[in-house]
Amino acid sequence: MTINQHPEYTTMSAITDLDTLLASMHPVAHKELFVFCTIPGHAYGSFAALAPIASFQETEGLTLILERQAADDAGLKYDGLFSMITLSVHSSLAAVGLTACVATELAQSGISANVVAAYFHDHVFVPAARADEALTVLGELAQRHARQTQQSQADR
Repeated sequence: MTINQHPEYTTMSAITDLDTLLASMHPVAHKELFVFCTIPGHAYGSFAALAPIASFQETEGLTLILERQAADDAGLKYDGLFSMITLSVHSSLAAVGLTACVATELAQSGISANVVAAYFHDHVFVPAARADEALTVLGELAQRHARQTQQSQADR
């Protein structure tokens, strides 16, 4: 069986319209704390046993995003603790502007945003100490666009 034949595989329609994406997103914070680690001289697949939620091969080494406990258990070094906020809207990988709007909105509040785009959703890693504030900022962004969308539809 190929992945396309797997019963859990889906090709549901992703949203590309920026206003619809922003008005429809429901930011959700995950309870786990995450860290970014780099491991020079290693390649993709190394440290798979740590179950990273993402990895990226860079010239300088392998970058892993994983739960803090896994990094601590493995003795890996990291700088900073991050909360992952999932935007909970099925954004198309071809959509233009979603991550820019989210990052800009957070930047205006002095909150750093490390964005990872996956097939179904975008995930924003923010400093753990500011996760509640980031959720509020992103919720307000969504509400603002929802009101604008409703007003535009009422004006038609």
